[in-house]
Amino acid sequence: MDLADDVTGGPGSTDPSYQPATLQSRLQTGPLTPEECWRRTGELVTGLAALHDAGMIHRDVKPANCLFVEGELKLADFGLLTEADRQISRVGTVNYMPPDGHMDARADVYAAGLTIYEMITGLPSSCFPSLGEHSANFAEDSHLLRLNRLVLRACQSAPDARFANAREMLHELTRPTPAGRSWLFRYPGWVGLGALCSLLVLVLTIIGRWPSRQERVWVNFVTEPFEATIELDGAQLLKQDGTPYTTPCTVHDVPAGIHHVVFKRESLNDLDMGRIDLREHHDIEIRWDSEVNRHSIPNLPKIRLPIQ
Repeated sequence: MDLADDVTGGPGSTDPSYQPATLQSRLQTGPLTPEECWRRTGELVTGLAALHDAGMIHRDVKPANCLFVEGELKLADFGLLTEADRQISRVGTVNYMPPDGHMDARADVYAAGLTIYEMITGLPSSCFPSLGEHSANFAEDSHLLRLNRLVLRACQSAPDARFANAREMLHELTRPTPAGRSWLFRYPGWVGLGALCSLLVLVLTIIGRWPSRQERVWVNFVTEPFEATIELDGAQLLKQDGTPYTTPCTVHDVPAGIHHVVFKRESLNDLDMGRIDLREHHDIEIRWDSEVNRHSIPNLPKIRLPIQ
């Protein structure tokens, strides 16, 4: 294959000092910019989708196997490549293997999700799903929020909850937000809040469904301003050490299904999100400001409420 770029940024060469530029080496300086994350994710998923379309699986997707060739990210190192319909053993890099251990196209999706996670956070895959010290950026950049939603679905513990393959993952990445699903409503005072809650309950009742078995999911919560606590079905979400989760955060091992979600923050009114199907919505964003309380759930109407 073509020589990868040199780690210094120059072209590849046969010089003894040459070291290939990989995504792993690039991440040593921290997370990529939101724009570069978006571009590199597209390049990675496009390459992996081509592989899956050919009926093959990679089995070792990770930053060290992503090379830069003339400035473009290329998926490389096909030493563990195999046909998708083969009986597949548990091989690859442990930190990028899914917990179920089944090394199929969904395992490639899981590993790609962790690779994207490292791009957007600058953290090693073992830290997933923490957003780390750069979490404030997620409340301000739509690219990061959308990529984080992609990662959360790609890295679900249950295989059936992930994308079936990289082509499906690429379709989600390139899918435009439907204009017909973004509306703006204004309501005065508490009457509007009651109407909003009724509307959300009605919509979620129509589209929501209980899982056939008790699945577990990761759920990401982002608010602005930060440091809001989260109540699920009347109980505050707590970490293993007994302290409450505060936004922005990703809560581990949440029971999939419909839950009543409330956000609380000192000096601001509680924001009752109503009943949300957390199997469908893994990323929930809320914004408080001087004019409105606004919350948005992907694929549901965006609604604005005056502060009481």
